[in-house]
Amino acid sequence: MTPAKKYLFTPGPVSVPPEVLLEMAQPIIHHRTPAFSAALDQARERLKPLFGTRQEPILLASSGTGAMEAAVINLLSPGDQAVFVNGGKFGERWGKILAAFGMTGHEIKVEWGKAVRPEQIEDALRAHPTSKAVLVQASETSTCAIHPIAAIGEVARRRGVMLIVDGITSVGVFEQKMDEWGVDAFITGSQKALMLPPGLGIVVLSERAVDTAMKNKNPKFYFDLLKELKSQRDEHTTAFTPTVALILGLNKSMELLHAETLPRVYDRHRIMAEATREAGLALGLKLIAPDNPAPGVTGLIVGDGYDTGKLVKYMRDVLGVAVQGGQDQMKGKLVRIGHMGYLTPFDMLIAMSALEAGLKTLGYEFRPGAGVAAVQSRIARSI
Repeated sequence: MTPAKKYLFTPGPVSVPPEVLLEMAQPIIHHRTPAFSAALDQARERLKPLFGTRQEPILLASSGTGAMEAAVINLLSPGDQAVFVNGGKFGERWGKILAAFGMTGHEIKVEWGKAVRPEQIEDALRAHPTSKAVLVQASETSTCAIHPIAAIGEVARRRGVMLIVDGITSVGVFEQKMDEWGVDAFITGSQKALMLPPGLGIVVLSERAVDTAMKNKNPKFYFDLLKELKSQRDEHTTAFTPTVALILGLNKSMELLHAETLPRVYDRHRIMAEATREAGLALGLKLIAPDNPAPGVTGLIVGDGYDTGKLVKYMRDVLGVAVQGGQDQMKGKLVRIGHMGYLTPFDMLIAMSALEAGLKTLGYEFRPGAGVAAVQSRIARSI
């Protein structure tokens, strides 16, 4: 059976609002025109409050990983040392990027679902005093956990090193305070809370990071952030051919988020996250990150003897409800339900109803309707 209608509850990509789809479906315009420059300028200005910054967002035609790479090669050079937090697949990616460019990464290994402790950052920098940066996720998508960026920023400032943060599933989901926290490079991607298709990476650099990039001798061409900063800030265009439709869509999605107001956006994400977590617990499932859960995605452990790969496949192929399984050691054990972007708390009733149906096919025993009732209860408390 092919589902007549499909629902997207993955940790990214996310559903895109009709208004944004319509904006991107307009006849294409050339990127060296006043019309494009106006949209680019407005979108970049509207992004600043989501990062909590007065600095200038730099838009790249890339995935979020491209933005991660751009931050690394503009702020660090071959032979440099850096500390990175590996608390999941995307923390692990920091180490791979550093190694690819001849840099030495000193790993802080964190148990999946746990947050790094600020004293671990302090200890690593003390052990490796020539390190020039700390690299970490604000929200580790693979483990559905968040790290304490404000506290890490205090350590980084005290030790005089740069702080590079992957905010791909945090920017637009919960409040970010780049300037206050002392983040030197803050990164996100279009396909999460910005409510767009994949293909747009965004980097914001602090003043200190810009100064550092000016002295950086690492070879670069397409991902030269200073070149892009100059083009976008001063010339109101991009250094290379941009993702025109995505930038027009970004401007529209920013308009929608600001019309809702950011406090309400963050509150909406919080309610969806709490509803999903409470529903999972009501079904007897366990949270992978019970102490520091991410507001954008919830990870539920079903338990031994139950293959969540089959659960995910049934939900997607039979019910038309897409969620995501676990990675690496959590493959077959974890189901991840995304609740960011163009979703409301009532949408979680669909996700949880489908989860219950999928669990039933696995032979998992639970009280039917317990998860759905938990979502309803959480919604009722927010009205």
